[in-house]
Amino acid sequence: MLMASTGAAANREAGVLAAARDGDERAFSRLVGPYRSELHAHCYRMLGSVYDADDALQETLLRAWRGLARFEGRSALRTWLYTIATNACLNHIARRPKRVLPIDYGPAADPHLTAGQPIVESVWIEPYPDEVLGVEDGYAAPAARYEQRESVELAFVAALQHLAANQRAVLILREVLGFSAKETADMLETTVASVNSALQRARAAVEQRVPEQSQQKTLRSLSDGRLRDLVERYVDAWERCDVEAFASMLSEDATFTMPPLASWYEGREGIATWAANSPMSGAWRWRTVFTRANAQPALAFYAWDGEARAYLPFALNVLTVRGAEISDVTAFIVRSTEAADPEAYARFPDEPTDPRRLSGAFERFGLPEQLR
Repeated sequence: MLMASTGAAANREAGVLAAARDGDERAFSRLVGPYRSELHAHCYRMLGSVYDADDALQETLLRAWRGLARFEGRSALRTWLYTIATNACLNHIARRPKRVLPIDYGPAADPHLTAGQPIVESVWIEPYPDEVLGVEDGYAAPAARYEQRESVELAFVAALQHLAANQRAVLILREVLGFSAKETADMLETTVASVNSALQRARAAVEQRVPEQSQQKTLRSLSDGRLRDLVERYVDAWERCDVEAFASMLSEDATFTMPPLASWYEGREGIATWAANSPMSGAWRWRTVFTRANAQPALAFYAWDGEARAYLPFALNVLTVRGAEISDVTAFIVRSTEAADPEAYARFPDEPTDPRRLSGAFERFGLPEQLR
């Protein structure tokens, strides 16, 4: 019975493939539709940008449509699509700078000083709406080393961006997607020996940069109640501008970064000093909405706007948890960077929203346009 069912499915796919080769766009959509989400996640891992991933996926589908007549079925359709997507990403990497988080861009800032001007070039890693885009639980294949959600965590994606392009591709294809060394070599048009060598170097480099325990394992070790309590206390501290309560939830070596600002702060005491002088000084009123980004808990922060008589989007804060403490906060600010005066960014919540950042960090996550 199982063999008959499998054969029928294969015949249906062959029929759809034949129709797509004849130029049937609906058949092509049916053929590649089941792979769109995982291909987008693959492009994000490679590029660190949701917008770049959009472009790379679009390029992949266009190349697949144009090249479908040449697809002879000697490899699985999924493997063929990943080959196209990986090479599209490699082309993107070759023509733009790598993306990083502020902690990899420069040293920590003096918490007693204002943040300074943002870096407006496209150098920052962007948040990823993994749940909205359908990143699944578990492993992509039995041979994979990293879980699918684990492989879109901020620390992991940031570590990938420090690898040479070929090493990045090899590690993702082998360790995240579970392709064999032979399959990976064929996809990258290289040798198995080269793949194994690149994987060894990439694995060592990534392990130096990521925490010993992934966020997925950390979050599983916390009960839903403990995590909810931590987040609720965090929100309460911010809404009351209670610096002491906020600082008490941070690990001693915590970091707080705010792309597109290059400035970032480290250590419980340093972060508390900066927070007391700036966002928690009482100059602004905050409200939050809970969400998830990069398979981690996140909070969308809204700042009160007197003219709008509403709370407007300010930043998407992605939280990294270690034990029962918050070890890192990455706040993706969605306000404009057009002001020429550095002092404007000491009052960043007063700047207007930036449409592109707003779309990437709020609209894609299905977050409200404002709160009353």
